[in-house]
Amino acid sequence: MKLRIGFSPCPNDTFIFDAMIHHKIDTEGLEFELILADVEDLNQRAFQNELDITKLSYHTYAYLVKDYILLNGGSALGNNCGPLLISKHPIKSNEVSNQRIGIPGKFTTANFLLRIAFPEAKNKESMLFSDIEHQLLEEKIELGLIIHENRFTYQEKGLHKIIDLGEFWEEKTKLPIPLGGIVIKRNLPLSIQQKVDRVMQRSVKFALENPEKTYDFVKPHAQEMDLEVMLKHIKLYVNDYTLDLGKNGKKAITTLFEEAKKQGIKIEDYPLFIEQSLS
Repeated sequence: MKLRIGFSPCPNDTFIFDAMIHHKIDTEGLEFELILADVEDLNQRAFQNELDITKLSYHTYAYLVKDYILLNGGSALGNNCGPLLISKHPIKSNEVSNQRIGIPGKFTTANFLLRIAFPEAKNKESMLFSDIEHQLLEEKIELGLIIHENRFTYQEKGLHKIIDLGEFWEEKTKLPIPLGGIVIKRNLPLSIQQKVDRVMQRSVKFALENPEKTYDFVKPHAQEMDLEVMLKHIKLYVNDYTLDLGKNGKKAITTLFEEAKKQGIKIEDYPLFIEQSLS
């Protein structure tokens, strides 16, 4: 069976998907048609129901639980390392709401966290995540919300951190920050859903045990080609929660959804998490 699968070219995604895409593990007969795209592009494709399996911002998943269900493996949850709000010139926290802010997409978890932290901030412009720093340096925006590898390199460009929204989230909830997960269409047979779940976890396990065997796939797609930066990024977002969400990871996601309801998002009453297979 061939399934259409989408994930981003950022290192943590290519790292965990490499083994299943390139059949370095047992895929239980599954084949995959790959779509590589920016996370907001993937979010929009999910709204159009284009992909069988996809990386999805947890903010977006709040709108799509009736169409997709979350795998136990593949999620990106971090500890005190969420999206960063940065600027070219020092800006105080109480001045944020009056500034022009570049965001990596309306439906990203990064933007959702910004809404929670600065509910009065309305002057936002969506753009490709990799363009945000350039827009800041050109002073076309006053603030930028950055994700991915940029968190390791923005200071080299003379940019300043205003707030780490991961630290903000953990101070508020005492839970890891759920950024994105891997979902599969609900209308696929349960046996296929569970098979994909097993293959996903197998792929993550292979990557964690054989990191050097993923580099031929990871490095060409990394925005920052420096190996040290790439490895830091992977270490930050590929962890025990990526292998299996577990009780604490699931609690973090349900807490995020509770915050989403407070923000006026009507979340459909469907199970969030795939039933674990006994196979």
